[in-house]
Amino acid sequence: MTSTVRFPVSIEFFPPKTPEGVEKLRVVRQQLAPLKPEFCSVTFGAGGSTQEGTFNTVRDILSEGTMAASHFSCIGATHDGVRTQLTKLKAMGVKRLVALRGDLPSGYGAGGEFRYASDLVAFVRAEMGDAFHIEVAAYPETHPQARSPESDLKAFATKVQAGADSAITQYFYNSDAYFRFVEDVDALGVQIPVVPGIMPIASSSQLMRFSDACGAEIPRWIRLRLQSFGDDTASIKAFGLDVVTDLCEQLRAGGAPGLHFYSMNQSAATLEICRRLGL
Repeated sequence: MTSTVRFPVSIEFFPPKTPEGVEKLRVVRQQLAPLKPEFCSVTFGAGGSTQEGTFNTVRDILSEGTMAASHFSCIGATHDGVRTQLTKLKAMGVKRLVALRGDLPSGYGAGGEFRYASDLVAFVRAEMGDAFHIEVAAYPETHPQARSPESDLKAFATKVQAGADSAITQYFYNSDAYFRFVEDVDALGVQIPVVPGIMPIASSSQLMRFSDACGAEIPRWIRLRLQSFGDDTASIKAFGLDVVTDLCEQLRAGGAPGLHFYSMNQSAATLEICRRLGL
């Protein structure tokens, strides 16, 4: 009898700001439950802006029997503050962290006792040993603030040497960028799973806005096709499903260790892509 090995899927949510949002996200998680995600991650605002919301959402996910990963950004943070938060997460039963530098909230100076995500990873390891599986961010198309692609690869290697277990990438629509990144970090002797981050396309304007903000490249042919659809949301969604499913097929065939979906607290696109992939 042959047993089929499940291809790992994980899903990211952001903490809702209203009671209605909390209820809506609960329904979305129920809809996504058949995918049996390996874990669900919850984003985290810098300077504590959504910290409580993050922890509440993580608590909800854990109570539903799914592993939850809390995003954890260190910009503007102190060692004592981070130590307190880590202790709290551990007590909640969290076993996975996504360790990020994070963005400075407006009005903040560059204060805090951590400069880079690698400082946070090293601190978590020193304080907590192996209590957490630590994920870090990867940028196949180079971090928008990096001085050069080489310095970005070195920064990634430093995070891994500090104790990261695996990585999740910024989203992208060019599989070559991902495979090249994996080759490059492999050449640096970095041996951790690098899971591609997948952004379903549901809205043309939203995608352009996000991509301009985070430096993710939208290939010219995709941009032009999206523009040609104008306000025809049905065509945008249908095209988006085809493009992203095809990307996921390429990644899986090329040996990617899993897929991490940026759900935007929606279920339809992620469910349909996974259905097409047979997941």
